[in-house]
Amino acid sequence: MLRRIDFGDYDLIITFFTINKGKIPVIAKSAKKSKKRFAGILELFSVLDVVCSIGRGKGLPVLQEATLKHPFPNIRSRIMKTAYASYWAELINEWMENGQKEVQLYHLFQHVLGELDLNRTSETELSILFQTRFMKIAGLGPNLERCGICRTEVEKIKKNRIKFDLVKGGIICDGCASGALHKISLSKGTIKHLLWIERGDLSRAVRIRFAPQALMEGLEFLEAFVPYHLGKEPRSLKFLRQIRE
Repeated sequence: MLRRIDFGDYDLIITFFTINKGKIPVIAKSAKKSKKRFAGILELFSVLDVVCSIGRGKGLPVLQEATLKHPFPNIRSRIMKTAYASYWAELINEWMENGQKEVQLYHLFQHVLGELDLNRTSETELSILFQTRFMKIAGLGPNLERCGICRTEVEKIKKNRIKFDLVKGGIICDGCASGALHKISLSKGTIKHLLWIERGDLSRAVRIRFAPQALMEGLEFLEAFVPYHLGKEPRSLKFLRQIRE
């Protein structure tokens, strides 16, 4: 479940992210009133098996049955975990079109939710992993390998701190950088971490451990880069920043 909003006095409109049909909004009639049909299972981030019926008109499919498979209860019991999961869910919901199949993104989202629930990896490291790979899947991944202007490879740039241009979507060496507008400074260590996470196997990438500076830098960078290139700042990100402070 990506999203759940009230509709009238008794109904819910729920957005599911499905493995075969992508993002699908449905209506759960009388879901707030019934204590038997959907009691306790229509919770955000849960994985369910669902059965929906499609009417003849242009209305939303109607949720008929739902069986809970993975509830991820530890996410919803802790506000910080809920805030991070809400941010990831909103990114997916805002980027995807209804009916757009995205199997790779589905598995990524399910994987980070599972790790978040198990508490084996910190929320911040998981958020760096999710945002990095989400942007790559979306075709909007940052260029961290070489200067976006002169094409000098990152390893050959002499300075340890390298500018990243949000507008151009890539790193810029000192010789090509002009002005400070929309530029972020990243250390080579942080860049190497981000490149490893972007390229590595998902099960291995989730085990990477960031140094405190790289963690802070990587998170700040991605939370600026992702909204900029998606064209809006998610409401869930504002909430996440508030509780994190």
